[in-house]
Amino acid sequence: MSTFGQATRKRLEQLRKQGQNVPKIMVEVIEGATDAAVERATELTPPNGSSISGTGTRTGELAQAWATDSTTKATVIGGAVRTTLANNMQYASYVNDGHRMDKHFVPGLIVNGNMLEKVDPSLGGITVGTKTPYIKGVYMKQAAIGRYKNVVKQELDKRIRENFK
Repeated sequence: MSTFGQATRKRLEQLRKQGQNVPKIMVEVIEGATDAAVERATELTPPNGSSISGTGTRTGELAQAWATDSTTKATVIGGAVRTTLANNMQYASYVNDGHRMDKHFVPGLIVNGNMLEKVDPSLGGITVGTKTPYIKGVYMKQAAIGRYKNVVKQELDKRIRENFK
């Protein structure tokens, strides 16, 4: 079983042997794959109808940050084509990877129905981490990378097939 990089190089070599403009193809395929990865990461990032809800998830800022922080326009340096999948929100890694919850008091955080609300700290607060010692990750970055790899493979295979017609 070959790695993603080995398989991609093999496909690009096939296109090169067919006389195709490989640098141009690389840019087009990688930009499209990065767009698909950003879309996938955004789809999976709360709030997205999941059970994760509360003050910090209502704005959608974390989901929006995938589009603003990622670089989907390819840069070519030497023979390398580069795009970036990124989310620079301070808490993105905690949502993606999960995190431990130590029992502690949070002033200005209250339970309103089934939602957490931020209020003036003089109104009180709650102790968190009493029932849930660990918050599972959503793994939106890994899913986006998977989408990226699938799109690159499918697009390169499609272009190879088109040249055999």
